[in-house]
Amino acid sequence: MTSRELPIGRRVARLRTRRRMTQQMLADRLGKSKSWVDKVERGVRALDRYTVIQDLAAVLRVDPVALLGRDALPSQAARAAAQGVDGLRAALDRYDAALTGPQAHQAAPPVGELDQRVRHAWLTYQHADYPQLLRMLPELLGDTQHAHATQGDGAAELLVQAYRITSSVLVKLGVGDLGWLAADRAMSVAAGDPLLVAAAAVPLGQALRALHRPRPALAVTIAAAHRIAPEVRRDGPPRDLALRGTLLVQAALAAAGAGDERGARELVDQAARIADKIGETGEDHDRHWTGFGPTAVRMARVAAAVELGNGGEAVLLHERVVGADHWRRLPAEHRAAYLLDAGRGHLRAGDPLAAGRALVDADRTAPAEVRLRPVARTLLTDLARHEPVPADVARLAAALGIG
Repeated sequence: MTSRELPIGRRVARLRTRRRMTQQMLADRLGKSKSWVDKVERGVRALDRYTVIQDLAAVLRVDPVALLGRDALPSQAARAAAQGVDGLRAALDRYDAALTGPQAHQAAPPVGELDQRVRHAWLTYQHADYPQLLRMLPELLGDTQHAHATQGDGAAELLVQAYRITSSVLVKLGVGDLGWLAADRAMSVAAGDPLLVAAAAVPLGQALRALHRPRPALAVTIAAAHRIAPEVRRDGPPRDLALRGTLLVQAALAAAGAGDERGARELVDQAARIADKIGETGEDHDRHWTGFGPTAVRMARVAAAVELGNGGEAVLLHERVVGADHWRRLPAEHRAAYLLDAGRGHLRAGDPLAAGRALVDADRTAPAEVRLRPVARTLLTDLARHEPVPADVARLAAALGIG
């Protein structure tokens, strides 16, 4: 068996030995326990987060593809996405362009026009057209920054939303550190407005979780949810209740990431009570583009169970999600992202065939969600090593250069 054909855990063990490192040395450098390293190397614990694979690769001084066993050239879409991330990085580097660059002497686009462009960006995100979104975001960031610099608070919400979209797509594409930067910028713009701070806290929590910092993610989302609590009374507008519910969901996922099963369950239950009160939020009542509602809460229960390693529970809860009337009305991005969580749950429950079906369904729903997200490629890499490999999973693996 060649190195490329070895399971990922065996590949980690081989590279560790070549670096003359003990399991304890590797664990110390990763901030993990020796038991964690041992379970990874024996294949008892799955490496289903690309950011963990990146950390391992950095410590072992190899490219992440050496751990994943891929040597194929990236697809055209992947190359376009990489170029798009570079463009966003450059846009975030030009933070003061609206104040000091040539743009400062030009009139900012009207707020109404920017509002339409921000709405279009959100819809593009919901359709999981990430290459197109990456192309439009640098200019949108520049224009909303300029509008905020010249028009003040009148454009603050639009700039916060532009940063939120930027952070969300960067986290999806595995660039958590840059996603954190964009979310932090959103928090800075939002300062002084509890609702805007709450909206900015959503992607900040997601970015912190992607960077394996669940406790700070829990702290920031809980604080933001509590801060807007006085403003969301029983007769308050649904859009603000939905934002509070979304923050509680994010807090629950952070608690699950920290291994706090009881805390995660209590937070999801709190979110569920809000969801039952407001029902499924439609676009007209979802000013903050949360997608919050009873179905979103059920999806969160599955994701939390997967995070906690409770694959069997995740599989049981999954049936309630896809059986809900609202399931097919969710945006493509929501459904495909959730199906990746469901696939991880099936795999942890010891059912790779069901995991493969979920992954293929996700690809049919929103191809970019599978073909551009590192977490999806990691899951597919793991599935491709379970025999027998279903034909549709094998075709998808071949298309992505995974063997």
